[in-house]
Amino acid sequence: MGEDRSADGTSPRGKRNIRLRIAYDGTDFCGWQRQGRGRSVQGTIEDALEKMQGTRTPLTGSGRTDAGVHAAGQVANFHTPLESIPPERFAPALNSLLPKDIRILEAREAGGDFHARFDARSRTYRYHLICGRQALPQELRYALALRRRPRIRSLNDYGRLLLGERDCSLFASPRDSSLSRCRYISRCFFFVQRDTLIFEISANAFLWKMVRSVLGTLLCYEERGLAPEALAEALDRGDRRLAGPTLPGQGLFLWEIDYYRD
Repeated sequence: MGEDRSADGTSPRGKRNIRLRIAYDGTDFCGWQRQGRGRSVQGTIEDALEKMQGTRTPLTGSGRTDAGVHAAGQVANFHTPLESIPPERFAPALNSLLPKDIRILEAREAGGDFHARFDARSRTYRYHLICGRQALPQELRYALALRRRPRIRSLNDYGRLLLGERDCSLFASPRDSSLSRCRYISRCFFFVQRDTLIFEISANAFLWKMVRSVLGTLLCYEERGLAPEALAEALDRGDRRLAGPTLPGQGLFLWEIDYYRD
């Protein structure tokens, strides 16, 4: 509001648009979004930008992550009046001002109209599960321990049912304020990496807590030995009471953001 705009109305005049790729350990944050109270990732980076530039600088993220959720590939952008700093130098400069649980992996100059949120084509999340063994204490910051070993083939049979454009009301929190609950899911599958079971899902966007609800539901249906048809019926009905539990945030990572123009 009130910011001096360029002729096409897309970016502040006389300012460069810097795009960041960010990783963070979300354990000790209240989430990505700056809030009135609590330590947020967005607010912490904005504090570092203010120290660097001498003025408060809004940071726009590709999406929000909840409390305790991590990121390996969050994307954000900001506008800067600094002209003498090469774009790649913003990464080490910001890292010198940031706490160790946030790292700027890459900084580069973007087009003046680039918007980290609105230009995103898809978001990919991964959830890490340690199955059937005792988890090490340090692993529990980044994965959920599951006492049993689920059947991966069954989980992937369920996952294929979610692909495409669909109403995701089954996975919607009652507190989700989205005007539409339709989302396009392009990937939804499980695989094993070393001794960790990983759930990966990509979509154009997600409802609030949707990824954790999807995973909790698939694990619940698999444990009960239900046929894929039971999940298909639940998806068609969209009744939240037919979903499984929403899993905690510690195993979830915002993994990658894909853009229409890169």
